[in-house]
Amino acid sequence: MNRAMFSGVAGLKTHQYRLDVIGNNIANVNTYGYKYQRAVFSDVFYQTLSGASAGTANRGGTNPTTVGYGSTLGSIQTMMTQSSMQNTGRGLDVAITGEGYLQVMDADGNIFYTKAGLLDYDANGYLVDMNGNFVLGATTTDGAPDTQRIKLDNVGAVEPAVPSVEEKINGVTYTIKGSKTSAYGNIGVTIVSNETLADDIPAQAIISNTGSVTIQLNANKTFTSLEDLSSAINSAIRRANGNADLPSGELSITADKADLFANGGLTGKQIAGQNFGVDLGSISGATKGFFDGRLTVNKVSNGFTGEGAFTAFTADFTPGDTTQNPPTEAFWTIKMTTPTGVYTGTLKEGSTAATMLLMKDGTKLDDDDYIEVNKPSFTAFTEQYMARQNPPLTTPPTAAVTWTDDTYGKTINNPDGTTTTVPFPVAKPSAPATDLGFSTKTFTLTGGTEGGPVTLDQLTGISIGADGTVSVTRPDEGVISVGKITLANFANPFGLSPTGKNYYTASANSGAPQLCDPGSGGTGALKSSALEMSNVDLSQEFADMITAQRGFQANSRVITVSDTMLEELINLKR
Repeated sequence: MNRAMFSGVAGLKTHQYRLDVIGNNIANVNTYGYKYQRAVFSDVFYQTLSGASAGTANRGGTNPTTVGYGSTLGSIQTMMTQSSMQNTGRGLDVAITGEGYLQVMDADGNIFYTKAGLLDYDANGYLVDMNGNFVLGATTTDGAPDTQRIKLDNVGAVEPAVPSVEEKINGVTYTIKGSKTSAYGNIGVTIVSNETLADDIPAQAIISNTGSVTIQLNANKTFTSLEDLSSAINSAIRRANGNADLPSGELSITADKADLFANGGLTGKQIAGQNFGVDLGSISGATKGFFDGRLTVNKVSNGFTGEGAFTAFTADFTPGDTTQNPPTEAFWTIKMTTPTGVYTGTLKEGSTAATMLLMKDGTKLDDDDYIEVNKPSFTAFTEQYMARQNPPLTTPPTAAVTWTDDTYGKTINNPDGTTTTVPFPVAKPSAPATDLGFSTKTFTLTGGTEGGPVTLDQLTGISIGADGTVSVTRPDEGVISVGKITLANFANPFGLSPTGKNYYTASANSGAPQLCDPGSGGTGALKSSALEMSNVDLSQEFADMITAQRGFQANSRVITVSDTMLEELINLKR
């Protein structure tokens, strides 16, 4: 009876261990990287009541007769099977897609192994895990697997550099540079024109609270070169900044085209302007018009090439011929003569559709070379000619005649006894626009730095590759690799000893760690923005909990029954 009672007690203890293991598994069902455990029982020593005997020729053999003393906890096994992945969207989370463990080191230099890849970085720039322990690997991407701490700002030092910017406008690349090596010189510069600035102010600067600068160029001021423009801008900045330069120092503007300021320079309006097409030609001094104002210039074409003072304005009249079948119409052939060509237009008797007349140079093949004038009716033009004659005509001409406009080139007697010759209008040809278009861009200077070691705050991105490569992004240098995470693999990963905080340590039966790059040496690759979930099967744990409960209950009954039998034995004395 005592043996049965002791067996029951042993069974209670082992089932309690099993329930402890099950409870721990269920508690960690949502612990990243957790590997479930199972309690394995074994029977304990036996009392031999009779030994075994060998069989003889006359008698058969007998088996041993033994009575056991219950069960004991054989082992608690950690099941290192792979679990599923959960996408987290966080780039510093990593999961191992197969065998292998991350290496981490605490402040005392102890190395632990984990499947939980919840990584981060500390204020000193080291890659750490969620417990603040250093993640280990190689400090170079081409180095052998190692146990070194990985430093994210391990990108060396940078050379001092002045802030600068390149912008391409209408096919021309402009470069604006500062003169001082300072990160505070990384500012934005906007260039516009201002029609209201006084004649003696080439440019005016407005500096915002954030340090950005708006330059207002005098729209009517002529600048002879980019150097002249840069000087005016720097003077304006000093006036607006208490006679001091900006942190970027003096600004200089250069271009990859040399003849921008040819033909006498460009105005502030042209420098800021956005006309990238054609500067239209003009006819100046023709405000009175031609032929007593019957024809006035409206505009010239994009391709107008006439240049110089006009020498004559004539209109040749050709009468209609009624003898023809059908009869021909009368018309005026109007000519405007410049040193570079004669522009001709026809005013027909029956034409009333258009209100403008295009005067073209017939010697040129380009149809876009014309002068557009307001078109009167044929009758009105003819009546004006009749009124101009001396004496005035009462009926239209019936023969060819020529009307020469004598408004220009005429000598006029002035009241003071002098004379003045009325100058002919002057034609200016159309030409490609000279606007530079500076107002179309904000020139944002970047890259300015005093130089020195790169600090963590200068990095804008951190990523981890499938092979463990840790890369950072620096705006002026792009993506830089700063190290590579090393995984540890074991001959017997089931022999690792759990220590808490998702960590394991090597044991005598796990074997020494074999260091590998992720994806090599039998290890899995890293998957960023993901974590390995717990491999606890909740349904299995609940089933095991039921059997553990029943086993505990049954063993408790053994103790109860043994106690009852002992009670009966004591009662025999009565």
